[in-house]
Amino acid sequence: MRALTNPDLLDLWERGSGLHPLDRALLAIATAKPGEPYAALADWPLGRRNAALARLQRECFGSVLTGWVACPQCGELLEFSFDVGMLLEERIDAAAQLTADGRSLRALTSRDLASVAAETDERAAAQKLLRLCSAQEREFTNEELEALGAQLAEADPLAETLLEFACAACDQRWQEPLDIAAWLWTEIEAHARRLLHDVHTLALAYGWTEHEILSLSEPRRAVYLEMAQA
Repeated sequence: MRALTNPDLLDLWERGSGLHPLDRALLAIATAKPGEPYAALADWPLGRRNAALARLQRECFGSVLTGWVACPQCGELLEFSFDVGMLLEERIDAAAQLTADGRSLRALTSRDLASVAAETDERAAAQKLLRLCSAQEREFTNEELEALGAQLAEADPLAETLLEFACAACDQRWQEPLDIAAWLWTEIEAHARRLLHDVHTLALAYGWTEHEILSLSEPRRAVYLEMAQA
């Protein structure tokens, strides 16, 4: 996985702006792994995909995520931070096939999630996902959904990361899923907009092209921006 330059990040943001979040995530990985066929990325286990996105986050924007979450009971805002390096310490070699309760299953993929992206009923989506990863065309009971879902989570632990929260105001405790794909895209978009602002400011001040401005090192561009805005 190669490091992404400022021109890479701008191009990635431009190409991904109109895409579905699932496609944005795969596009980000494809940009950093240009030799990997895009279609093959859609069939990666979700844990492998999320680990790749976590590496991109760490290499491009730093490993610590800082944000706010609202308590679901009292609405109190809680500040939190999370180090994505913790994700990369997890086992990510999800088994291509596993056996649970005598049934053969495979890890869920981005392609599977895309197939239920338009589904509004959570249980119906879970049924379809389980049919896809078990190759069984039948209805699963609630107990089977829960048991087999737990088996899939154990086999591919990075497929979903749950953050634990505790509200100091009302003692409510709950979990929230960490959407590393959405977080990374927010960082990419914010960085791209900052770069475009820099290009606009320096082009007006000095008449330089976008290529010339993006070729400047970060410290040098920052000094030019200070002088242009003085």
